[in-house]
Amino acid sequence: MPFADLGLSNELLQAVTDAGYSEPTPIQAAAIPPVLMMRDIIGIAQTGTGKTASFVLPMIDILAHGRSRARMPRSLILEPTRELAAQVAENFEKYGANSNLSMALLIGGVQMGDQIAALEKGVDVLIATPGRLMDLFGRGKILLTGCSMLVIDEADRMLDMGFIPDIEEICTKLPKQRQTLLFSATMPPPIKKLADKFLDNPKRIEVARPASTNTNITQWLVPVSGGGHDKRRRLRELLEQPEVTNAIIFCNRKTTVRELNKSLKQHGFKSGEIHGDMEQAQRIAELDLFKDGHVTILVASDVAARGLDIKGVSTVFNFDAPWHPDDYVHRIGRTGRAGATGTAYTMVGPEDAENIDNIEKLTGQKIARLAAPAEPERAPRDEAREESARLPRRERSPRAERPQPRAERSEPRTERPEPRAAARPPRREEAVDAGWNGPVPDFLHVALSARG
Repeated sequence: MPFADLGLSNELLQAVTDAGYSEPTPIQAAAIPPVLMMRDIIGIAQTGTGKTASFVLPMIDILAHGRSRARMPRSLILEPTRELAAQVAENFEKYGANSNLSMALLIGGVQMGDQIAALEKGVDVLIATPGRLMDLFGRGKILLTGCSMLVIDEADRMLDMGFIPDIEEICTKLPKQRQTLLFSATMPPPIKKLADKFLDNPKRIEVARPASTNTNITQWLVPVSGGGHDKRRRLRELLEQPEVTNAIIFCNRKTTVRELNKSLKQHGFKSGEIHGDMEQAQRIAELDLFKDGHVTILVASDVAARGLDIKGVSTVFNFDAPWHPDDYVHRIGRTGRAGATGTAYTMVGPEDAENIDNIEKLTGQKIARLAAPAEPERAPRDEAREESARLPRRERSPRAERPQPRAERSEPRTERPEPRAAARPPRREEAVDAGWNGPVPDFLHVALSARG
């Protein structure tokens, strides 16, 4: 089915063609027509299926007619993270190139003054994170009474981050007569309760089983042992494969992100990092470097796991097995997007057995284990190191058995004064043994007798 069959305007179809797309993804084909018919919808789709365009495209056509007023946005899109909000803004700029719609991005980590100024001019589309939106609403800088369209994106992520109370309060500030679109990768009970409360007879669209993983992604478990050193070494081996053109590496902790990025750079990889301790401008700059190819490896915490749409990511690595099985689905979804294929590796040690078991239960599939590669050319070097390591032990072994030469001495031990022999420190005896393997010379006995 081509985009032309979905009911979009000619101007919008041209923008889609200019962006390089010819056919909609399943979620787009299923969602766009009912959205254009002003239906509320619940869209359940795994990450990487193109759901952003499934609400951005019809929203542009719906808002094409009308005029914005100061501090009263005509539509609102709620995103859980700054990165997702920025990505949706990029989509609006790309697909709305032939429209006259105005847009404002309301996120934390950037100056509030420019955002307030944009709101004062009036915007057709407001893209916001719940925290910053509630902040400006409390300051009286936003009125939501003119908002006729609401999108709640990544609802399950909103739940994980504790935003559901904020979303409920925001919904009470909007007109009751509105169109509401809710998108989520999974549908846990709190999200279903939210949908039942604020959506009106929604059309449910599900293009994949909740929590399923993309079949275009080849998944591997990589057994590792010996702690962080072994993990980093094995990771570098996998990164050097020719099919790994670029990669996102996920870690559970921000400190691990920083340490791993530093290690990769020291080994000559073009890597960057993104995590929650970075300023928003820094995070955007790192993402741009990765998108442009100046950086080919992006080490990230889970702040970047959901929704980032970066074309052509060949490989995802879980340097740390994720603590929550849902995070696994969203992490590996950074590859294999829009019909492309990808590979996901998860480094696992004995302590990760429970996490992997939970992931396999959630996704309903067993993940294959990757065998350690054969390294024939490294074997001689290993043997040489082992041989070198054994040499000192062979040299020390005879020294430990030196009592025998003393037992064969021609001079009886009784010729030495007994009290002095008993009081002689062990170090002196060891020093003599270490330096001479034959009988003790007479002059040494003379010296010892004289001292006695």
